[in-house]
Amino acid sequence: MNRILAAGAGLLLCSVVAVAQPTSVPGDTEIRRILTERIDEEHRSVGIVVGVVEPGGRRVVGYGRLATDDVRRPDGDTVFEIGSITKVFTSIILADMVERGEVALDDPVQRLLPADVRVPTRNGAAITLLHLATHSSGLPRLPENLDPADPANPYADYTVAQLYAFLSSHELGRDIGETVEYSNLGVGLLGHALATRADSDYETLVRDRVLRPLAMLDTSITLTPSDRDRLAAGHDRALDPVANWDIPTLAGAGALRSTVNDLLTFIEANLGVRESPLRVAIEATHRSQRSFGPPNMDIGLGWLLRTQHGRTIAWHNGGTGGYRSFLGFDRASGTGVVVLSNAANSPDDLGFHLLDQRFELAAAPQPRTEVEVDHTIYDAYVGRYQLAMDAIITVTREDDQLFVQLTGQPRIEVFPESEADFFMRVVDAQVTFGRDDTGVVDHLVLHQNGANQRGVRLGEGVDAVEYGQAETVTLPEATLERYVGRYELQPGVAIAITRQGAQLSAQVTGQPSVEIYAASQTEFFYRVVDAQITFQVGDDGTVAALTLHQAGRDLPARKLPD
Repeated sequence: MNRILAAGAGLLLCSVVAVAQPTSVPGDTEIRRILTERIDEEHRSVGIVVGVVEPGGRRVVGYGRLATDDVRRPDGDTVFEIGSITKVFTSIILADMVERGEVALDDPVQRLLPADVRVPTRNGAAITLLHLATHSSGLPRLPENLDPADPANPYADYTVAQLYAFLSSHELGRDIGETVEYSNLGVGLLGHALATRADSDYETLVRDRVLRPLAMLDTSITLTPSDRDRLAAGHDRALDPVANWDIPTLAGAGALRSTVNDLLTFIEANLGVRESPLRVAIEATHRSQRSFGPPNMDIGLGWLLRTQHGRTIAWHNGGTGGYRSFLGFDRASGTGVVVLSNAANSPDDLGFHLLDQRFELAAAPQPRTEVEVDHTIYDAYVGRYQLAMDAIITVTREDDQLFVQLTGQPRIEVFPESEADFFMRVVDAQVTFGRDDTGVVDHLVLHQNGANQRGVRLGEGVDAVEYGQAETVTLPEATLERYVGRYELQPGVAIAITRQGAQLSAQVTGQPSVEIYAASQTEFFYRVVDAQITFQVGDDGTVAALTLHQAGRDLPARKLPD
């Protein structure tokens, strides 16, 4: 349950680059060298533990500290929060209940909830358990009535009554099953619904259905005194201590704590090298259910399935306020890797690299330095800035502190690098405020994951604005059809153009599909974001490329072969 700011983002997939030929998982000496560099030189974590499963057995390498003030070295029995890796446990519960005949994948979740709760529907379709497990329900990433009393523990006071109230009042913004939109709410609802069906609570359900059958005795939600003694303290990206998270109502989305040794047992069960009464259910979660959006990325039940370099890696990551985690395995080679870290910097690149060295390790984030500024300038920045129709950043000030809050996410403090440039410490993202010709602040730019998203400042009382031109032109369906295809913006990132009748839609890797409208024979515009697309058409009518115009940039994308 990473605290992710990017609008429209699901999981933050690591930027990995193809390099040399793959080898087996690196040895302990090389793993220790990487951990030493990350912790001692790059200051990306306080403590990291890596676990490896391979045909020859399992091994564990730990380095660093349990906390900045606790010199004990973390090991295979150290307890970490594992965040969204919890989601694959929820999906195994679902598959097991299907195997037992207690539920079916196509059951509407409405059937599992009290009669007075109204789960939103759209165009006669209902949200099913499969939709929740594959992030295709149309529900948002987080419920809009999530308003924590303590932002440092943002889910602790969110109640079942609030969940039911949100569901009963929410109107879906897109058709159910239309596209993938990563949703902590959706999987949290799935865990709650399955527990309700079993007349249980989520912690009891996951313990009885998954943890005990797999002999994972050090994995739980509620910590025992022994667990607390072995718990690595969480830290933010600047390695300052942060609070642990409690997630009672949406537990199925991210509440578990675990150890590397327990998660190696879990990997062995998924690889099929450990006998398990859950074998049939576990294997069911590995089957692809639909595309997840990015090229070569599908989703099973909970698991993300990345097919690249001639192999398929099933994986998931996780994050809470002060922890990050990665778990992945390749059934064909019989190898798996788990990485647990007690700081809010992603280890995904390390996990993929250990599984296949053709995935390159990511460079360390650029260090950021806070500077002194006149805090009265913050008043000019306070307001609401629209990145997209359903994504607005609200900027607020409290005394000498400035905060940003993206729709449906917790409030995050930002720190000045200059009078106009600010950075976040809990996630690798920055905000720049811009002014018009008269000096009035009229927009901001969110910098994250190599992208720069412009947000237009909204006037008082304006909920949102619709971008784009009022006038459209009608084009023959035959003309629209020749634009259909995939266009590569950069390796691993493409725009998919699809047609439904006389309507074109564009979908950037990892983002929802969005309708685009014709302004001319070759020029199209979005209405939910300030962006345009121009298609390059040859004299023979062949479409070779497109250009995405956004935030003052022109991004060319060549059309990929069918």
